[in-house]
Amino acid sequence: MRFFRRSLTGLFLVAVTLGLLALAGQTIRSAFEAKLAGGAPPQQARERVFSVNVVSAVESDFAPVLTAFGEVRSRRTLELRAPRAGKVIALGDGVEDGASVKAGQLLLRLDPADATAARDLAASDMARAEAELRDADRALILARDDVAAAQAQADLRAQALTRQLDLEKRGVGSAAAVETAALAASASDQAVLSRRSALAAAEARLDQARTALSRQAITLAEAERALGDTELFAGFDGVLSGITTVQGRILGANERIGDLIDPDALEVSFRISTAQFARLIDANGQLIPTDVTAALEVSGAELVATGQLSRVGAAVGEGQTGRLVYATLASAPGFRPGDFVTARVSEPKLTSIVVLPASAYGADGSVLALGVDDRLETLPATLLRRQGDQVILAAAGLAGRDVVRELSPLLGAGIKVKPVRPDVQAQAAAQPEFVDLTPERRAALIAFVEGNDRMPAEAKTRILAQLAEEKVPSRVIERLESRMGG
Repeated sequence: MRFFRRSLTGLFLVAVTLGLLALAGQTIRSAFEAKLAGGAPPQQARERVFSVNVVSAVESDFAPVLTAFGEVRSRRTLELRAPRAGKVIALGDGVEDGASVKAGQLLLRLDPADATAARDLAASDMARAEAELRDADRALILARDDVAAAQAQADLRAQALTRQLDLEKRGVGSAAAVETAALAASASDQAVLSRRSALAAAEARLDQARTALSRQAITLAEAERALGDTELFAGFDGVLSGITTVQGRILGANERIGDLIDPDALEVSFRISTAQFARLIDANGQLIPTDVTAALEVSGAELVATGQLSRVGAAVGEGQTGRLVYATLASAPGFRPGDFVTARVSEPKLTSIVVLPASAYGADGSVLALGVDDRLETLPATLLRRQGDQVILAAAGLAGRDVVRELSPLLGAGIKVKPVRPDVQAQAAAQPEFVDLTPERRAALIAFVEGNDRMPAEAKTRILAQLAEEKVPSRVIERLESRMGG
């Protein structure tokens, strides 16, 4: 029983001891917290201020540039084909793929033997037809003379018949003489009819000879043209493309040889949306001949050509949208058909607009502008164009305001911000490394450092020593004032 009582007493003393130790520890902890707090009243939470980049909305006139991608095409291309079948016996000087040729320069010559023989035969037939025409002409002259002689003889026979009839009336002539004269006159008339038939045959022969000569002239012209088709000449100054024909090759009729391209007659075709096309036409729906620049990137450099809008495609095309627009290039050195280029079209100038970075325009059609006491406010903005990383807005309600350059989910109407302007940053960059402080500014900085309990003691001592100097580093001042919110 005594052992049990003493055990309970020991447990009680241990519990009391542990309680006193816990109380002592709590007391020491409270003392350290009170010492660290320094007895200062608790600080009130300050409003958070965000630093934002701002840009001034300046009203101006601006000519937007429409950017599209298109292909360079040739406005003057001649497809070279063999005019007739034959063997290539000669090629012109310098006739090869990519070579430049002049108008009228010989490109190739086919074997002219067959064409020459056909031409000679046609010429021989032409000479025979001319001879036949001459013979027909002489025969016609003779036939006309025969008719004239027969007619004269018939006239004489008719006069003799008339005389016999007159003699018979006077009782001097006889009926036999009258009958003989009548038979002679009838034979003369029959001879005249025979000569007239011969004359008609001579005239028909002359007409047939003339027709034969005309047909033979056509045959001779065709033969000469076939002979001329054995040579192929360049129709204009240009560059040869796709030439694969060699000497000795046998070509078929109308076989393709290559292309002749005029490098100075180029155009660029590109497709734009219907909304973009609507900005490039006038009130009558006609395409405005505005300036166009075609750029071709080559190893970090650009080949640039200038031109004007010329026409628009007649149809949209199956499975296509928008409009296919063509621009004639006035001067395009270094460009070739098939190049994929960037086309920049100058749109009509816009007046009373504001150009801002695209990051300043919100999805709800508004921008954030600085208001009273550097607090943000929401301003509605009318979007006119998007160009690259810029937006073109109507100047109404925005001109002269400072607009936040980059929107953020943390920013909104009523939030206090610290505006950062590019011109101010440039001036700050030009400031000296050490600056002089006014007494009021120096006292405010020292009070802020001394009242900051979260700053380490060594850092606080170092900063107070710098603030005590006559000239203080500008970086130290900027860092402290940014923390002060001013």
